[in-house]
Amino acid sequence: MPVIAAFLGMIIKVFHSDHPPPHIHVQYGEFEASVEIHSGVIMKGKLPKRIQRILKEWIKLRHFELRRAWEIAQENKNPKRIQGL
Repeated sequence: MPVIAAFLGMIIKVFHSDHPPPHIHVQYGEFEASVEIHSGVIMKGKLPKRIQRILKEWIKLRHFELRRAWEIAQENKNPKRIQGL
């Protein structure tokens, strides 16, 4: 499970050969969530509202890079790191 970004206390990962839809895994303190890349919506888990807003904005800014990281991870390769905010 490669870490693709870390900023503002969040750790963002993608898993190799993970299930669709394309999503990221986010850890923030004791919180964890799976977040869809296309919409920024939490699929599973929970994050504080403030972190949800920041993350959704970051996903909008980095959408192309996140999709590419997802595709690379599905090929069992390690994607490059993505810049935080």
